[in-house]
Amino acid sequence: MTEQKRYIPTPTGFLMVLRQGDDLFAQLKALAEAEAIPAASITGFGFAGHVSFGFFDFDTAQYRPRDWRDVEIASLTGSLAWREGQPALHAHGVASDAEFRCFGGHLLGLVVGRGSLELTITLLPSWLERAIEPEIGAQVLQLGLQPG
Repeated sequence: MTEQKRYIPTPTGFLMVLRQGDDLFAQLKALAEAEAIPAASITGFGFAGHVSFGFFDFDTAQYRPRDWRDVEIASLTGSLAWREGQPALHAHGVASDAEFRCFGGHLLGLVVGRGSLELTITLLPSWLERAIEPEIGAQVLQLGLQPG
């Protein structure tokens, strides 16, 4: 079986279709590096075989993680920028199970389940970086910085 193409260009960026077993973070990192994306907004939906969401605890500056398996991603939204020379995805999502219960939060990881995950990646014209803001102890998108 031949390797399936994962993305195509669109007038505003890219359409990406991931398949069962694909790691969302790895695929977006590869796209950002291959296409030299300065920054992008991301939206998507589809199936997750495994998804990890986190809730940020400002007292510990850590995410409290929780995992789910075999769910539908009803909504995924985020931004792609750079941190220390590497692509950095910041995304949140909502997933539902077979009983139509919904849950979500900060996306810590996602592996596509049976089916696919469709993403619209809208390019932004400026290079954007993430950096820790000491006042809040969290990574924040920095505006107006130049690469490197």
